[in-house]
Amino acid sequence: MLARRRHRYIAMMGTCVVLFVMAWAVVRLWSVPAAIGMCVVAMLIPPVAAIVANRRGPDDRWWDEPSGDPESDAWWAELDGKDPQRDRRDHHER
Repeated sequence: MLARRRHRYIAMMGTCVVLFVMAWAVVRLWSVPAAIGMCVVAMLIPPVAAIVANRRGPDDRWWDEPSGDPESDAWWAELDGKDPQRDRRDHHER
């Protein structure tokens, strides 16, 4: 899933760069308004690309979900300053 999101991000950002370069290297010679329009479209691509790249897929583990590995979960809980025993009890009570 991560590779697919990375490929989409790179493709979108590549499209952004191509639009910007083509607008001012080629299209402006024939139509400045079209070049400006291309730059406006290029300006809208990076925020969308960031959203696409950071979107969590259905198979991705969220940052605070337990992984199922007790050693790893305890290590992350210690880093986060949480009590893993209390978190485990709270999780089972739900």
